[in-house]
This record gives sequence, structure tokens and C-alpha cells, in this order.
Amino acid sequence: MSPRRNRPRRDDVERLDTERARQGVASVQQWRDGDWQVRGISGGSSVKTYRCPGCDQEIRPGVAHLVAWPADGRGDLTDRRHWHSGCWRARDRRAPVIQRGRGAPRHG
Repeated sequence: MSPRRNRPRRDDVERLDTERARQGVASVQQWRDGDWQVRGISGGSSVKTYRCPGCDQEIRPGVAHLVAWPADGRGDLTDRRHWHSGCWRARDRRAPVIQRGRGAPRHG
């Protein structure tokens, strides 16, 4: 009698698509302003600085966040936006961010 094999054979193991694993899997989310493709970005694959449209703050390299773009197929790569995960979840509850210059008054 031979001993039981504890490890699966190499040819039985599914090959993981490393690009898909690195970039995450896109899902479609429905919001009041339409359907959006949303993909999570891990901190390890985040190498550039982006500006979150929800809070107008920077998303620094190494910070996990998500990318969203219209799911209707009318947009292109320029319609992708990088969001903090919390800002994306709270976008229906927030007013639009007003971007002001440094010399503009804070209130009013």
C-alpha cells in the first residue's frame, strides 16, 4: 500500500492569471447616476499618486483604493477615476466637492 498523497499534482492546480490577480476583478455596481464598472486596487499594485474625486485628497502610492468608470460602454480610458474606498461608498450621501483656489474664501 502506498502512502496518501497530501499535495495536489502540479498539472491539477489551476494556473492563476497573474495580471488578473494584480489588477483585481471588475464588477458592475448600480448607483443613482448609472451603472459603474468598479475594480479594487491593492496597495502593492498602486504605484502612482491619484486625486480622489470624492474628497479631493491625494491617494498616495501603496494605498489600496478602487477605480470606477461608466459601465455603459460610452466612455474611454479618460473616464476612469481612482477613489478612496470609503469615498466611493459614501458618494450618494455627500454633496459635490467644490474645488477652490488657494486664495478663495473658505466659507460662502
